[in-house]
Amino acid sequence: MQAKKVILELLSKDGLSYSSTSNLFYFIANTYHLDIEDVKRQFAKLEKDGDIFEIKPGKWVALPTNEYVKGTFIGNARGYGFCQIDNSDEEDIFIAGNSQNGAIDGDRVIVKVLSQTDEGSDGKVVKIIKPVTKLVGVVERVGGNLFVEPDNNHIPCKVKLLKGGLKAKEDDRVVVELSRKNENLGGVVIEVLGKSDDVKACELAIIRDHNLYETFTAEVLEEVKKLPMEVKDYQKKGRVDLTDKVTFTIDGEDAKDLDDAVSIERIENGYILGVHIADVGEYVKYDTLVDEEAFNRGTSVYFPTSVLPMLPKELSNGICSLNENVERLTLSCIMTLDEDANVVSHKICESVIKSRARLNYTNVYKVLCGEKADEKTESVKEELFLMHEISKKIQEKKKRDGSLDFEVPEVQFIFDENGMAVDFEKRERNDAHRLIEDFMVLANQTVAKEYCDNDLPFVYRVHESPRKEKTESVIEYMKGLGIKTPGIPEEITPKYYQSLIKLCENQPYTETVNKVILRSMQKARYTNQCLGHFGLALKYYCHFTSPIRRYPDLTIHRIIKENLHKGIHGARKEELDDFAFEAGEQSSLTEKNADKCEREVDDLWKAYLMRDRVGEEFEGVVSSVTNFGIFVELPNTVEGMIKVEDLPDSGFLLFEKQLKLKGQKLVFSVGDKVVVKLTASNIYTRKIDFEFVKFVK
Repeated sequence: MQAKKVILELLSKDGLSYSSTSNLFYFIANTYHLDIEDVKRQFAKLEKDGDIFEIKPGKWVALPTNEYVKGTFIGNARGYGFCQIDNSDEEDIFIAGNSQNGAIDGDRVIVKVLSQTDEGSDGKVVKIIKPVTKLVGVVERVGGNLFVEPDNNHIPCKVKLLKGGLKAKEDDRVVVELSRKNENLGGVVIEVLGKSDDVKACELAIIRDHNLYETFTAEVLEEVKKLPMEVKDYQKKGRVDLTDKVTFTIDGEDAKDLDDAVSIERIENGYILGVHIADVGEYVKYDTLVDEEAFNRGTSVYFPTSVLPMLPKELSNGICSLNENVERLTLSCIMTLDEDANVVSHKICESVIKSRARLNYTNVYKVLCGEKADEKTESVKEELFLMHEISKKIQEKKKRDGSLDFEVPEVQFIFDENGMAVDFEKRERNDAHRLIEDFMVLANQTVAKEYCDNDLPFVYRVHESPRKEKTESVIEYMKGLGIKTPGIPEEITPKYYQSLIKLCENQPYTETVNKVILRSMQKARYTNQCLGHFGLALKYYCHFTSPIRRYPDLTIHRIIKENLHKGIHGARKEELDDFAFEAGEQSSLTEKNADKCEREVDDLWKAYLMRDRVGEEFEGVVSSVTNFGIFVELPNTVEGMIKVEDLPDSGFLLFEKQLKLKGQKLVFSVGDKVVVKLTASNIYTRKIDFEFVKFVK
């Protein structure tokens, strides 16, 4: 890792010129006393990942520079495209049709910036560093040849089917492995998903379009077979034995990967709260095939009908899952809390537990409400009441500190025994959910603080404060609703944002304003720097509690274990810090991809269920306005569009800051209640169209 850092430092600023890479390798190795083979390896990896680039023969630079950037190519059906710059708030770079160098939507590219003006930047693709290799679409015949029309409408051309691969028929939805020659797209069928109008084939097509797969390679599964599938005596040596403690898990009823358990004790002047997390690092070691696969996946992905796990099910649902009545290896964060639920001391240790019960949110909530629940939940009723007591204190403290709690609804689908969606509704979030969330956040905060204070390598979950111009837009919108807002402070704090949320509580527009405020905030991400979490109003934060399904959690578990066993010093500290950065970057990308895929699959099932309701009228809320129409969200979370040409008025102007679309007679504002008629619901595009009926007073 030291070689990588040296190379990047040398090639930053103005870069380096050398007559040959051999001379460059020799210079770096000798000047900095590094192994020349390691220099070669790191140089090749940096070039492959697009972190360094040869801008002309013998001239290398580290990206980004003022002239060259790395990013993702975003195509357009009209032939032009954009480059979305990595880890940047800058506007996307416009790429003309003749400057794409064969790039298609989703390719990772290096772009040369040709011009920059107040209106934006233009550029050209100079290198495709990671091309899209697979594509999903529907087979159709053109003349005597078969082509695939891509599902992705950002790819403006058909793919000619070449000889070889699986046989496919017209109207099949397929996965194609791409071949690119002279900027022409061809390919062979590697998977037939089903007929084009089969909703499950459409779901699988979305998943494949995001390059996600439910299966693991034979090599990975073979490696898993060599791991112990029950806790062995030698693994328990040196661990804190917590098997006599009352520990239990609380999850959704259909969850199978149980990676967190909790325990509680009342003591004089406070409590001892234990958060016990599956010790996945004991089974998934650095530089193994399983680890490489987990790094590439970055996260488990959850769909209405299935889960694509980060780890094989033998681990995720088996030896790493904290199933009831079996011993499991864990990392425990045991916190001593005072009467106000403040952490006064803590211990992070390797442990072994035996969960007493596998509880679910439904029954836990019944107990908290004083209702009768099942026998297992009743058996730990006293512990649950104690936890609820602590949770309420934590929530009061969070409010005082400025933590932001957005009640933005999520969808929950209801399926029949054949796996077909029959209905959907808002997902319930109650005190049982909040209890577990509170404890996990507290553990995450406690662990992050220890490792930051000790200046050890780590992966943090960071959420930076909103940019001032975004906050100004929120204020402008709220003023348009007639809300008297406070002035924007020099430093935008969580407490300031909390005050904006409070101004809108218990109003008809509460949910809509919450969404406007939420959209103004930056996206949370993973990095090796402790930059705080704005939304939670925390100086220290990480993700420690879900190593079965998130790679950052697994990364810090292994760092914690190494530190507990032998400490982290010298060159190893730098090595782990570099890896923490890499893991954070990769996990941020995979999380973004997974989130987008989950949303698209949800939209598919919504469109499928709304098809039979075309012609019905619904009451909804204007959720967004654009210059091409308005979006309306229904109480069941469905969002559809009314095109501007279909609105009963003309001459519309978009007032972006006020979030209004004004016509000659009518004004549509975000938050307006309206009645709409469903006119179309398309499972292929996942789009829903409405017709405006009237305003609701």
